[in-house]
Amino acid sequence: MRHLMSPLDLSVEELDTLLDLAQDIEAHPDKYAHACEGKKLATLFYEPSTRTRLSHEAAMLNLGGSVLGFSSADSSSASKGESVSDTIRTVSCYADICAMRHPKEGAPMVACQHSKIPVINAGDGGHQHPTQTLTDLLTIRSLKGRLNNLTIGLCGDLKFGRTVHSLINALVRYEGIRFILISPEELRLPEYIRHDVLDRNNIPYEEVVRLEDAMPQLDILYMTRVQKERFFNEEDYVRMKDFYILDKAKMKLAPEDMYVLHPLPRVNEISVEVDDDPRAAYFRQVQYGVYVRMALILTLLDIHVD
Repeated sequence: MRHLMSPLDLSVEELDTLLDLAQDIEAHPDKYAHACEGKKLATLFYEPSTRTRLSHEAAMLNLGGSVLGFSSADSSSASKGESVSDTIRTVSCYADICAMRHPKEGAPMVACQHSKIPVINAGDGGHQHPTQTLTDLLTIRSLKGRLNNLTIGLCGDLKFGRTVHSLINALVRYEGIRFILISPEELRLPEYIRHDVLDRNNIPYEEVVRLEDAMPQLDILYMTRVQKERFFNEEDYVRMKDFYILDKAKMKLAPEDMYVLHPLPRVNEISVEVDDDPRAAYFRQVQYGVYVRMALILTLLDIHVD
């Protein structure tokens, strides 16, 4: 039995196989429509989510399976003090596979140590968000045709952004990757990721404050929101939240074949006037998220479709 706690749980070869499967699902959805009949997915979401929870549920429904679960800690026995380990032991009696989001880093890891079913980490605090990373990789590969020899701009909240941390860890395994880290001083990429991931793997990167300086060099711009829920006080959040706003003027500085990604939800860091630009790929990214989660469910349940 396998779990997915981090993108690094999959080798590059396994990752490529998973992305190939996701692209086959996109091309031939009818072929997979009954692959998970009789199977149940439990979604255990201890903090709010729209895309991650609904895309896991849509993925299972598209495969012919069913879903059960809760969408906040308040609507579960966690509100009565039940531990994660006891919850997953219980849920293992009801479902065949589980997706868990939790505000505490490491909670899904605790769950998988006590689970009788595969556990998918659907986000834990500021730590990891592996299914978003799989979505990002599928989106980049589908749009650019490759996952190597790319200059990736990461913009916004690089300190608390778990999507950014997971994506960096996944992409450093491919050749010719270069990062431009775009953030204010207060939201810089944590030192342990710069040293333990980028420097240790000899990945070239530069840190800049102005988005305009990076735009002409990019193959992919990965925008993130400043996350209010990660700040300890309102004043710091208000000061940071409007630091970067991507608009038409900044898009004019970018190459014609650059694409903009965003894990969503956005607040105001991408102006709605950018939505009509053919390089705005964040809603296509949402659709790719369903395909890659369908592929992941099939892989973890060891279900093969000819």
